[in-house]
Amino acid sequence: MKLQATYPLYLANEAQQPNTDLAVTDKFTGEVATRVALADAATIEAGIAAATEAAAPMAAMAAYERQAVLQHCVDRFRERQDELAYALCVEAGKPIKDSRGEVGRLIDTFRIAAEESVRMTGEVQPLDISARAKGYQGIWKRVPIGPCSFISPFNFPLNLAAHKVAPAIAVGCPFVMKPASRTPLGAIIMGEVLAETDLPKGAFSILPASRDGADLFTTDDRLKLLSFTGSPDVGWDLKARAGKKKVVLELGGNAAVIIDEDADLDDAVDRTVFGAFYQSGQSCIGVQRILVHAKVYDTFRDRLVAKTKTLIAGNPHDENTFVGPMIDVKEAQRLESWIDEAQARGATLLCGGRREGAMLQATLLEGVPLDTKLNVEEAFGPVAFLMKFGDFNEAMDLVNDSKFGLQAGIFTRDIFKVLDAWDHLEVGGVVINDVPSYRVDNMPYGGVKDSGLGREGVRFAMEDMTEIRNLVIRRRPGVDPKPRPE
Repeated sequence: MKLQATYPLYLANEAQQPNTDLAVTDKFTGEVATRVALADAATIEAGIAAATEAAAPMAAMAAYERQAVLQHCVDRFRERQDELAYALCVEAGKPIKDSRGEVGRLIDTFRIAAEESVRMTGEVQPLDISARAKGYQGIWKRVPIGPCSFISPFNFPLNLAAHKVAPAIAVGCPFVMKPASRTPLGAIIMGEVLAETDLPKGAFSILPASRDGADLFTTDDRLKLLSFTGSPDVGWDLKARAGKKKVVLELGGNAAVIIDEDADLDDAVDRTVFGAFYQSGQSCIGVQRILVHAKVYDTFRDRLVAKTKTLIAGNPHDENTFVGPMIDVKEAQRLESWIDEAQARGATLLCGGRREGAMLQATLLEGVPLDTKLNVEEAFGPVAFLMKFGDFNEAMDLVNDSKFGLQAGIFTRDIFKVLDAWDHLEVGGVVINDVPSYRVDNMPYGGVKDSGLGREGVRFAMEDMTEIRNLVIRRRPGVDPKPRPE
């Protein structure tokens, strides 16, 4: 299978090839794999103007029409899943098995949106809560918020784009999207499929652009919502410049997993290895901090290290590869320097630690000082470290001792600890007997503190992309409803 020599951008539903200025590299070989059209400021302006014009016809679409568009996408993604997986493997360096898994999640997300598109319900609300409101009736419904702006990241370029695009179509919002410039192909293929539908003119534009171009996706007042997934520094800066529009941020984390003394250790080892090193650790909910009860620490550590050493790293096109390259050499060098810093400060390297180009070995450490970058910041790569705890409350305090709060995982059989963790952990989600890296595409997903603002998951994104419009009805004064005759 081969990529096309060039790929277009999509402006107001139509493919355009004004240039081939964006080079997309094969992340394993480092060679240019294809070239993509790059949007300039005038093209982005045209996309926003088209979305503004499309707001009314998009809002007027019937539920079954929106559902038909989404179902068409489901059918076409299934037909093109091998192509999508191959493109993802090349542009992101994601192992081919994981690439196929992400295509499956892309399909799931659009399928969920198709189901939810006909369930945009409101509520009949009694208003006669006191004598002054007797004879009044309230009804509310959800209406599309209007043109939306989406900025998606490189690590899940299919599914995280889908979590913005599919809900927007489900509720009837036109949008402009800036896919990550390092991994734009999945979003462009998505645009190709959307262009086959009967969406109103201007309903979507998919515009690869430079990082400077993100400003235009952020500041324009015609856009009513900005949904950004990416790094915390960039996300909070965009929010500060977004003006009056609603902002949804899905940002980073340094996710922790707690292994309690009663955990099934073999299962916990298997899942922790997955959570820490799946797609080279380039996930905002990847396991970074591993908190292990003192009674089982040595046993768990030894099994975890042995399992990690069996992971196959290399060419992502190989069916047996588990750890592929990081997104680029610079990122691998950054994380290598963090490992070196931790060791210089007294941490012990348990396995891994070596880098060759963008390939960084699956790495485990222990004794990492709490004020080093490996604990304080988001590693976003194939590195995790172990810490020992003696009391469950101590473990929860360690989880909370972070500026991030996306998800946490706990391996325990104690229901009381489960409920305590749900109450006290400062995170957006708690996952029991699995790693924090677990996500299903219909659940509410998002974080607190520096990890973001708002929630994704199709139904919850749909709520963000709509506004409540209230209707109050007053009965004719002096007229009481009479019962119908038998």
